Amino acid sequence: MNTTLSKLQTEPNFANPDDFYEDLIALHQDLSEEQSHMANARLILLLANHIGDPDVLRAAMAAARADL
Repeated sequence: MNTTLSKLQTEPNFANPDDFYEDLIALHQDLSEEQSHMANARLILLLANHIGDPDVLRAAMAAARADL
């Protein structure tokens, strides 16, 4: 297995994924479509900054695009 891809956590890693999903939906409440896209972009950039490892981020982008 590629060592970069092995750094990417792809197994469930949430204590309660439903809580996160509800919070994510609440983030978009009362936003226009444009504001919703902007909130998603900001969230992605904040999380990418938190992760900070370019190899992990590239692996995540590849995984997100796979099979589309």
